[in-house]
Amino acid sequence: MTPNVKQFTANVGGKSVVFETGKLAAQAGGAVTVRLDDSVIFAAATMGAEPREGQDFFPLTVEYEERMYAGGRIPGSFFRREGRPSTESILISRLTDRPLRPLFDQSMRNEVQVILFTISSDTENPLDILAINAASAALMISDIPWAGPVGAVRIGRIDGKLVVNPTYPEIEKSDLDLRIAGTRDAILMVECGSDEVSEEDMVEALAFGHKSLQPLVDAQLQMAAEVGKAKREVPVFPIDSAVVDEVFGKAAGLLNNALDAPHTKAELNEAVEKIKTDLLAEAGEDAEKAKKVGEAFEEVYKRVVRERILKQGKRPDGRALTEIRPIWCEVGISPRAHGSGLFTRGETQVLTMATLGTPKEAQELDNLSPVDTKRYMHHYNFPPYSTGEVKMLRGQSRREIGHGALAERALVPVIPAEESFPYTLRLVSEVMSSNGSSSMASVCGSTLALMDTGVPIKAPVAGVAMGLIKEGADYTILTDIQGLEDHLGDMDFKVAGTEAGITALQMDIKIAGITPEIMANALAQARTARLFIIKKITEVIPEPRKELKPHAPRITVLKVPVDKIGAIIGPGGKNIRSLQEETGTKIDIDDDGTVYIAATNGAGESVARERIEGLTETPEIGRIYTGKVVRIADFGAFVQILPGVDGMVHISQLDSERVNKVEDIVQMGDDLTVMVTGIDPQGKIRLSRQAVLEGWTVEEAAEHDRKGRPNGDRNGGDRGGRSGGRSSFGGRSGGDRDRGGDRGHSHR
Repeated sequence: MTPNVKQFTANVGGKSVVFETGKLAAQAGGAVTVRLDDSVIFAAATMGAEPREGQDFFPLTVEYEERMYAGGRIPGSFFRREGRPSTESILISRLTDRPLRPLFDQSMRNEVQVILFTISSDTENPLDILAINAASAALMISDIPWAGPVGAVRIGRIDGKLVVNPTYPEIEKSDLDLRIAGTRDAILMVECGSDEVSEEDMVEALAFGHKSLQPLVDAQLQMAAEVGKAKREVPVFPIDSAVVDEVFGKAAGLLNNALDAPHTKAELNEAVEKIKTDLLAEAGEDAEKAKKVGEAFEEVYKRVVRERILKQGKRPDGRALTEIRPIWCEVGISPRAHGSGLFTRGETQVLTMATLGTPKEAQELDNLSPVDTKRYMHHYNFPPYSTGEVKMLRGQSRREIGHGALAERALVPVIPAEESFPYTLRLVSEVMSSNGSSSMASVCGSTLALMDTGVPIKAPVAGVAMGLIKEGADYTILTDIQGLEDHLGDMDFKVAGTEAGITALQMDIKIAGITPEIMANALAQARTARLFIIKKITEVIPEPRKELKPHAPRITVLKVPVDKIGAIIGPGGKNIRSLQEETGTKIDIDDDGTVYIAATNGAGESVARERIEGLTETPEIGRIYTGKVVRIADFGAFVQILPGVDGMVHISQLDSERVNKVEDIVQMGDDLTVMVTGIDPQGKIRLSRQAVLEGWTVEEAAEHDRKGRPNGDRNGGDRGGRSGGRSSFGGRSGGDRDRGGDRGHSHR
């Protein structure tokens, strides 16, 4: 270890989390690695030398980059290098940003950048929590002004016991996946997925998590004291309080009038914009004064809205503090989609479409997590027209990816297991109109779409966004916040769940943390709202449809011997492609021999199933088959009784009477009904036509076979048919009741 390297250790849940600095990236503002077992994250925090000219907000960027070498892997992309950030990387970037941002002075204009990447991944310990701690530590020892530190932990619950920083195998057993970040005194960020956990248990887990992260705060404070740089003096650009007071005197009454008048979002925006324009006009040609008035006006608008809520209990749209906006729902919007749901709450409207696919259509994941596939996906689109704007379409934003992941997480606990419902599910939520809480509307739209499809979900799930206005010790919690309350408030607390409990939780705040008491009150208030919304959903569709929609595929599941998979697939996939084209089905085969046949046409499914059963059936002694004569010898005839499976009928077993020549009874290509009388250890199959004609049991047939050939197989003993000889398609015919079939007569 080089002389400048310093290590600091925090004991968290019985495991050591090691912070190290002094070895890497000496020119960064602050650089650390954080290690838990063999998982290691690097973070560097750096600040620009000068403020950004003309910037009217604090410029912070947090970028997490996944490096596949950390897990000893080469990226699966065409270029074999990391490309655009994966969904997982974007979600970790967002997760890291959220607890850091509230602790900066928002009047700073120097750009701050935090960059993180993986050095090692042991596939046992998740990397997201390490990233938050690494970013916080890098900021703490840097020269960047910041009011940290932040500690972060993951809390699981296994068999009723709370666990700190569970491993991936432990997470699989847990009914709770709670990620929490906070300071010494308050909680800053919450992200959670859970299996219908009660509000009381969630509050307990939050308190346990906040207590568990304290050693991480201690370690970072020790780091800052021993190796931290002096914080740099940077210019700040606060709003001129004198201008704010002046603007307040002129605009407060006008803003109150606009808020008191009945309005839509667009009408309120128009009224407020006119008030602002008139104030700016008073500034004349003085650009600097106009800029100050514009900034002050935003502060005044915020103050007016917050005071009305906190002191008068008046919300911008006139609702009571716990009142939910009018809700209406509809299903079956699309005649061809497998399922659809439309959820409207006030001016927020989301249309969700559901699509069912085969197991092979599950998403393949190329990241450092041990989870390599995902069968349930939710995608969220937020087009500019949803807010009445015009913008360039540039693909999904971080916000869209984050909202989609939250809505997806909310429904995961109620999705049926693959064993009982062998489908891949993709839901797409299109935000048609937005005025707050479109992610929670996506949860509700997903529930409607899934039930409309006929997916047997465990229970309906609904979501609601809670808000907070807090000044000193006074605070007010708002139910079902709209866009203005989100923008001007202190918290966006999203809660989704069933009647039984919480399935997803996400909290973003703009202040320096909130107490467990506030969170408990918000959760209780959210439960009341959630139950109300579920009632609205179930009034439209009380339960999942009993049958899938007509255009949704029906999946039939078969189990075949593993050694028969090749016969279904055929050389180069020839057989399975041909079968899919002929039957109009889609066929997937797992390595364990599970076959999935997806079809929208019942006849196609039936044909495909019969063909696959024929391809994979194993001959049974005593069973009667009708097959085709594929070879003739002087001692007997070879009959293909199943695809790729031949057996031999000895000349003595071709008829009830003595046969002098095989061709007297059968010709090449004839259909022949025969009984399997024996299969030797090498797989050679004995067949008898005489047994069918006489109606013998298999024992009688075997006895007559031996008597008919006292000297054994003179010519055919070592050339009898065996299974697996070919892999051509063709179904078996007849069956053990087709005893009347014979030469020249096909039972297919």
